[in-house]
Amino acid sequence: MSAQIIDGKVISQAVRDEVAQEVEELKAAAVEPCLAVMLVGEDAASKVYVGMKEKKCAEVGIKAIDQRLPADTSQEEILSIIDSWNEDPSIHGILVQLPLPDHVDEKTVMERIRPEKDADGFHPVNVGRLASGDPNAFRPCTPAGVQVMLKHIGYDPAGKHAVIVGRSNIVGRPMAAILSQKAPWANATVTMAHSRSEDLGAITRSADLLIVAVGWPNAVTAEMVSEGTVVIDVGVNRVDDDSRERGYRLVGDVAYDEIAEKASWITPVPGGVGPMTIAMLLKNTVVAARRLAGLA
Repeated sequence: MSAQIIDGKVISQAVRDEVAQEVEELKAAAVEPCLAVMLVGEDAASKVYVGMKEKKCAEVGIKAIDQRLPADTSQEEILSIIDSWNEDPSIHGILVQLPLPDHVDEKTVMERIRPEKDADGFHPVNVGRLASGDPNAFRPCTPAGVQVMLKHIGYDPAGKHAVIVGRSNIVGRPMAAILSQKAPWANATVTMAHSRSEDLGAITRSADLLIVAVGWPNAVTAEMVSEGTVVIDVGVNRVDDDSRERGYRLVGDVAYDEIAEKASWITPVPGGVGPMTIAMLLKNTVVAARRLAGLA
């Protein structure tokens, strides 16, 4: 068996096209969707991510406010800016790029964002709403994007055994909440595994749907996957590669080449889940704009 590729670039473009249409409709109703983005410090990867997010905002017609602050910015100043964004009716979504400098408490900052402007879906109120099955909860962008990918390929997880390797609040836990809901493109039987799970291979081999988000390359190898499994690789890791001009290449959390010979569907890295994350951020921003304008 050779796996079919789940092309995140193609699927994310379809989502962005849909968002662009919604933006046009909102602008016709005198509402300009706006996302405010804060970056604190000089983290190179964060700069790249923020730049990509702002570029995609421009492509679909969403206004982006770019607030870049030095690494020594006080927590009080950060919170003050968020407060002003919360009260500004022209701003519909707020995103604070993580990680933050060590002297800033991430929990305090993320909880300061109004839940209805929480474009990332990380506020405890939205986390609780998602866990309770509230369809109005803003969902974290990566797991929401995974669900859209499954829908795009026509894979209904209802009744299937979904194994999620990784328990982060950004991917693993919300992914489990989404797939276990009594809702369309959900209704799965979900197992959450992680680095401390005993006999991880036995757990992953039982999966119909395997979603891996642990943060190190080759965490899941071919002998850990059964024939015909749908494999979603959320990881992005740099590994040294002297044959590349930049000296490294990007790989996921699964041994792609060998698993692709056993899986029925698989996401590549790059070009798989990554593009979906930004697409769903844009979607959340448009939903927030519609709700805050009283049009939803």
